[in-house]
Amino acid sequence: MAPTLRILHILRAPVGGLFRHVRDLAIDQVKWGLQVGVLVDANSCDRLTEQRLAGLESKLPLGLHRIAMGRAPGLSDLKCIAQTRSLARELKIDVLHGHGAKGGLYARLGGSFPVADDQPRPLRFYTPHGGSLHYFDGSLKGNVYVTAEAALLRATDGLIFESAFARDRFASCISLEGIPHRIIHNGVAESDFAPRVLDEDAAEFLFLGELRHLKGVDLLLEALAELDLGAPRAVIVGDGPDAQEFKQLSHRLGLGARVTFTGAMPAREAFTKGRVLVMPSRAESFPYVLLEAAAAGIPFIATRVGGVPEMVEGTNTRLVPPGDAQSLACAMAMAVDDSSAAQDRADEMREIASKRFTTEQMMKSVLEFYRDGLLRCRTKPAVSSAPAGGIYYNGNKS
Repeated sequence: MAPTLRILHILRAPVGGLFRHVRDLAIDQVKWGLQVGVLVDANSCDRLTEQRLAGLESKLPLGLHRIAMGRAPGLSDLKCIAQTRSLARELKIDVLHGHGAKGGLYARLGGSFPVADDQPRPLRFYTPHGGSLHYFDGSLKGNVYVTAEAALLRATDGLIFESAFARDRFASCISLEGIPHRIIHNGVAESDFAPRVLDEDAAEFLFLGELRHLKGVDLLLEALAELDLGAPRAVIVGDGPDAQEFKQLSHRLGLGARVTFTGAMPAREAFTKGRVLVMPSRAESFPYVLLEAAAAGIPFIATRVGGVPEMVEGTNTRLVPPGDAQSLACAMAMAVDDSSAAQDRADEMREIASKRFTTEQMMKSVLEFYRDGLLRCRTKPAVSSAPAGGIYYNGNKS
């Protein structure tokens, strides 16, 4: 692949695992001599997000760009699509890679025309990410979303899924027949494999993530309340729409000083606060928090959701059923009672992560998929002329 390939990654909210994925992918592509830029929402402006964006901007040859992206669909999307196309023209982009629902919309429609008179239109790739897949739930709103996604396949040169779970969830509603797609797992960087150093007053358990119902913080609190022996403590790191509800629940359960809510902080800093990471999610795709914990050799307890079984496949790590506070409490008690066995499982996961889930492997696989797209466009009619995938309702293709 020519080292002058020019790539623009597009995402709406520069937070969480989605931002981590884009940041790592972009930085590794730059290390390989590619010209990379990133387009994000202009409305994300909290202190931690600004720090992360500033750190990324300094590494991007094509710069960090911001436009006002609305969370909900609306007429403002038309302006964003036009702005995406204008930026792609200005930067002479070869590959538009959209991440998440809004990023995928702007990349595919914004890249559906030539960016310059002497240059063909850019290739358009889309990675749905976990949040997008929550719409595949059979609801009225979900069916509207699925219909739009199926239509957008006409403007898609390649789909990248973080996990087999994500691919299967997508394919359960939308046919992928004739649509180039690939499963490419998330990866962690070399720096993530540095061992963590615990604080002297580290709690027994740590939660790290967005504070919302989907992440199961309430289940963690209920499980903790059942563990009376030794009164183990938990540190809750993160922020989100249900933060106040979880604090009230902690108070009602009488947990008092056993639970500390710290607000958001970087993962490596959070990892010093608790001995065992607990991820009690009701749904996930391929969560970065577990990959980061695995790389750092941190024992973790996780639910059997999304792509998590793919992550721990072939290891002795046991997963608990989602939505089951009692099973979670049992797993937490076992981790405290036999910390040596928990650490052995963590060491095994660290070895697995170093072999299967690195940013270099992720980046090389993505570039290979880009290359395949370039070859297809040179030898076949444009992908946009192919029929879009059909939509499935109750197992029947429309």
